[in-house]
Formats: sequence, C-alpha cells, structure tokens
Amino acid sequence: MLFLMNDVVMHLDALDLAPPVAARRFARLNLPFISNLGGELFSEEPLLPHVAPERAMRLAVLIVTKTPEINAALFVAPARGCPVDQVQARYAQLSFEVMGLLYERQQRGALTTLEADRQVWRRLAA
Repeated sequence: MLFLMNDVVMHLDALDLAPPVAARRFARLNLPFISNLGGELFSEEPLLPHVAPERAMRLAVLIVTKTPEINAALFVAPARGCPVDQVQARYAQLSFEVMGLLYERQQRGALTTLEADRQVWRRLAA
C-alpha cells in the first residue's frame, strides 16, 4: 500500500497492516491519540519522513490500522522543538491515480514539496 506523508510516498508492507495481533494491540488507540503522537514526532523532527523514514512508516501504519480509508497525512511543525499543540495535522484519502502519479514522480526524483502541495495539500495556492 502506498501512503503519502507530507511530501514522501512510502510503500507500507501489507504484513505490518494485516496481522490480527496488530489490530488487537491498537484497538484502544484513536485518531486524536495518533495525531498527538505524530505531533510529538514532528515536533522533535519536522522533516521526519526524510530524516527518519522508519519512524514515519510506523506512524503511517498506525494511521492506516486505525483508519484504513486514509492514505495521506500532513504534519506541519513551525519549528524543531515547538510545543506539540502547535503541530498541525491533516489527513486525506487520495485516489489510486493521484497516488500512483506521486509515486512515479518520486521514483524519478521529481516529487518536491511544492509538487505534493499542489497535487494534494494546496497550502501554497495563490
């Protein structure tokens, strides 16, 4: 499964998503808790998907395990070490076509923050 975190398309291993053990382990978690956890991670490292992709993937697995229809997340921290409540989180459900296009661009080295924003998050629209 493909998952977009900020401006990085990650390929999540189906084995991480499927085991019943994972479903039981994460049953008590809810999306606000996971968003707060993401806020903590991005407060520590605003470029998490680039600097620590394995941690970003684990966060993505948590999101998908809890809310399978979500396949994109945006976490924006104003600065490293900022208070967790200042980290903004957004989620999206992208079509297979958009996700495929983003993944293809990333494979060619052409996926930039600006391109991901234009295609998905639309934060920088004039």
